[in-house]
Amino acid sequence: MVQIVSRSARIPRLSRFGWLMALYSENHSRFARLFEPAHLPAGRYQSDIGDGLPVQLEVLEQHRYTTEIRLTYAITDPVTGQPDPSAWLRLYHDARQLEATHCYVGRRWQDVIGMYPPPAAVVGHRLRMNTFLGKWIQYLAERGHGVATLHPVGPTIQPGVDKVA
Repeated sequence: MVQIVSRSARIPRLSRFGWLMALYSENHSRFARLFEPAHLPAGRYQSDIGDGLPVQLEVLEQHRYTTEIRLTYAITDPVTGQPDPSAWLRLYHDARQLEATHCYVGRRWQDVIGMYPPPAAVVGHRLRMNTFLGKWIQYLAERGHGVATLHPVGPTIQPGVDKVA
């Protein structure tokens, strides 16, 4: 008797968590090529290509294995008075991963999906945030932003804003 194995059964499937980890890795590669943030000292930097929308990159903390970053445009949200859109990023040097931890002022994952969400909701939320981040990084690269257009601009954007835990 001949056993036939379908083609789809031979192709390994990637779990949603595996997809998320691959997205973190892809975002790290793109972001590292774009801004080379691993060795930037803490402070505020701006990339201006003359289109009226300068990008601000704020290195909040530099640690041995991680860098905490805030990426935003120089646009102020009329309700909060904070720069928006914003993405808080954690760059893992040793694992070569970049994670968007949250993407809106004052809204952490607990505010969006609750205190005790099921694991699938957490992974889904992280997939959405980090897909957004990947598209934003790609857009910035296509527009011409990068290490050549990045220059220091002084103190941090909002020293009173809580750092990501």
